[in-house]
Amino acid sequence: MSRERPKRTVLPPAQENIDKLEKVVNEGNCYGAQQMYKSISARYVSAQRYSEALDILHAGACLQLKKNQITCGAELAVLFVEALVKGKIPYDDETLDRVRKIYELFPQIPVQHNLGDDDDLHELTEALGAAKMRVEGCSSFLKAAIKWSAEFGAPRTGSPELHVMIAEYLYSESPELDMTRVSYHFVRGNSPEKFASTLVNFMGKCYPGEDDLAIARAILMYLSLGNLRDANYLMDEVKKQVESKQLDFCQSDLIQFVFYLLQTLERDAFPLFNMLRANFKPSIDREPAFNELLDDIAEKFFGIRRRNPLQGMFGDIFKMM
Repeated sequence: MSRERPKRTVLPPAQENIDKLEKVVNEGNCYGAQQMYKSISARYVSAQRYSEALDILHAGACLQLKKNQITCGAELAVLFVEALVKGKIPYDDETLDRVRKIYELFPQIPVQHNLGDDDDLHELTEALGAAKMRVEGCSSFLKAAIKWSAEFGAPRTGSPELHVMIAEYLYSESPELDMTRVSYHFVRGNSPEKFASTLVNFMGKCYPGEDDLAIARAILMYLSLGNLRDANYLMDEVKKQVESKQLDFCQSDLIQFVFYLLQTLERDAFPLFNMLRANFKPSIDREPAFNELLDDIAEKFFGIRRRNPLQGMFGDIFKMM
């Protein structure tokens, strides 16, 4: 006697599940809906109905974020990107807009850093914790999206638009601002003007001595990618915005070095490049990463491969032998 073959589950149109799950969320059962979003979308992925899985996850991420359920929304946003990867969905304007829509629903709430009585301190601690959670959730989502974009049609370093999104969110929402991280994404983006505005804003609230480091770091990061055009544009734009706001542009040895460096890279002048590094060494050494960036710049603009310190040591040993 032959056994009956199990019946294959017939999946309804995605919109039916979207409507049903929206009702669950609106009734206040966000956690229950979250588990359903995950399990139902997984069935569509298993059936290789990726478009419908994406519709469900996108709707869920947007709805949870609108309801201020940041952890739930961020988790569904990451699952949305994972479905893009599994479905091998190409990077295009339409999908980028869907990613942007989720990103724009992550809350942007300025954190108040002023301290008062114990109640204020408790509120501040909670606000900082919430801000950290938002930044981690949004960053995880956008970093996954950048990785997907690089694999499926965007430039090798990932979508410039996505890099700008994460840079702006990190700058505006991070309770512990890391300008190196912000700059890393801006230089891989496509908006040096926004980067300049961010730097000028940072100059107005940073500690003394941090402003020229931030500008120099930004310029060197652009140059380490071989991007002389945007490095020059950024410097000019920062100066222009500083003047328009009637602020003082920082005049330090480090900034002077950057000015000279930009001029040097316009021509084939490797000896002058080395001379600048030697003459401005105390300023360059203010941040250890600058020397590594300058090694990258030497390779990009002059074809000078960085030398592994161990190569020199072993080379000398072999000569002696």
